[in-house]
Amino acid sequence: MFLRSVLCSTFGLVLWNASAPAQQPALLIERVTLIDGTGRAPVSGASVLVEEDRIIAVSTETIVVDGAVTRIDGRGKYLIPGLMDMHVHLSAGRDGGVNAEPGVRALHGFLYSGITSIFDAGNDPDFILALRERERRGALTSPRIFATGSLVTVPGGHGGGRHATLVESWPEAIPLLDAHLAREPDMVKLTFDEHGWGTRPLIPLLPVELMRRVGAYFNEHGIRTTVHISHEYRAREAIDAGINTLAHPVIQGPISEGFVRLMATRKIPMVSTLTIGDGYSRLVEHPEFLDQPLYRAVYEPETIDLLRTEVRDQYARRSWTTWMKVMTPVAQENLRQINAAGGVIVLGSDQSSGPASHRELELIVAGGVPPLDAIRIATLHAAIFLGKERYLGSIEAGKLADMVLLNADPLADITNAARIELVIKGGTIIDRSTLDLPINR
Repeated sequence: MFLRSVLCSTFGLVLWNASAPAQQPALLIERVTLIDGTGRAPVSGASVLVEEDRIIAVSTETIVVDGAVTRIDGRGKYLIPGLMDMHVHLSAGRDGGVNAEPGVRALHGFLYSGITSIFDAGNDPDFILALRERERRGALTSPRIFATGSLVTVPGGHGGGRHATLVESWPEAIPLLDAHLAREPDMVKLTFDEHGWGTRPLIPLLPVELMRRVGAYFNEHGIRTTVHISHEYRAREAIDAGINTLAHPVIQGPISEGFVRLMATRKIPMVSTLTIGDGYSRLVEHPEFLDQPLYRAVYEPETIDLLRTEVRDQYARRSWTTWMKVMTPVAQENLRQINAAGGVIVLGSDQSSGPASHRELELIVAGGVPPLDAIRIATLHAAIFLGKERYLGSIEAGKLADMVLLNADPLADITNAARIELVIKGGTIIDRSTLDLPINR
């Protein structure tokens, strides 16, 4: 183990001595342009030292390592934190699938795309929590998996299918919540939306007082909460009820100036989920996006063919496609305003693929958010959403070494975030050529 003679994020000479062999050589990325995820301006000529799974030092001066070290020349390259998608519904689980292989391939697609952490925002708990357990004991090559397992809502509420925890009254809900807690969720997602917007019918709505009690119960057991909303009014009610985060942006209309100030003052994380709405009209009008290298690398050829034909035809016939095309720019502007005011916007795609996470970055920037802010939204803000910012989300000494080395500047063009040289998770360089993906077959 390396002697911790320094543990710093400095811009001065760093000396690093080893008195005994480490479990693996130290990793030293040298002379790279660092975009650390905090929102600070990029730093050129930076070096980052990793020991085992942690970032040990960051410096613009030479880091001298006395011991085994793997060196990576970062000249002409850009280092960002591992990207994080905080709204995923991993493939196969919600469809009742018992075969984990589609989910594993989706996880490989995320990792190939530089997504080193995901939050699954509702799934078959047996499916997603089993994958989480495999990832955490090192038996699965995967991003870090955080998950709610099942959702919490009222009977007939949004997401209230066979895997949901259905609550109707208090204190009768407590045994149900205890059963949910026994599965050890990383966060818990509630739904609070009566629909009636776009082309959706009205459905039962979780009572506000019950939501408050449920949220407080989970918080008292150390579990953060998030909530599905779509309207400013419901978002305000959820915030006032003490729910910790919002799983979606406001999409039903423009937000008020007061709500912008509320979000900036309270620092309530709001997940972006623009891609899910954008995807309908994008496929209908611009199916050529499927020819982009990242999609070809990750999507199965038969999936691309299906999207280009049957799925595209279905979307073209749906009024929902038109409605979402109109309202997605409204949601983009709502997110831009909250970010500009100092609120905490968080990247989430509401889908199940690494390319979708990158599309989310594109839409965030296209909505007027500066690329430097977008990187923070996809990294440090995501860690804040989880309550894990002490050890995830930025390239700073003491944090887990989840990083992506890029071949081009993402601040010049956010699509450069997909021009990946290396993916590093927990200090280990991922061999992307071994992932179960079309590009490797």
